Amino acid sequence: MIRLTYDPFDPGALLTEFCRGRSEVGAVATFTGLARAETGATTALELDAYPGFTEAEIGKIADRARARFGLDDALILHRVGKIAPGEPVVFVATAARHRRAAFEACDFLMDYLKSKAPFWKKEHGPDGARWVEPRPEDHADLARWEKETSP
Repeated sequence: MIRLTYDPFDPGALLTEFCRGRSEVGAVATFTGLARAETGATTALELDAYPGFTEAEIGKIADRARARFGLDDALILHRVGKIAPGEPVVFVATAARHRRAAFEACDFLMDYLKSKAPFWKKEHGPDGARWVEPRPEDHADLARWEKETSP
């Protein structure tokens, strides 16, 4: 399931619901991303998305993760709008028969969300607002999934 929301969310409640009734799943891995204050330089993070299109693009990424890692399920919840430092921005959960697949799929999804998902990100602070682009490290994280794996 892919969902964008303007509303704050509780990662613990999402995890509890995601795990409910999974008798054949051996592992659930999660990631929760929080908005940072950047030592006072950021008073709010603002994310914008194009409804329908953004979810569809994230859905394509999730489909790739399901196929690549043999996932039973995945959940991606991403905030849009203004988010205060310390609030959750993104929640990713992956369910698989084994832990390695769940961990790697969660990592894979976050690397794509951070670098390729169609969000427009702005940080607001005492010095005004500035647009934020993925860092070189984010692109390097993504590139490792694009490399061909040797048998």
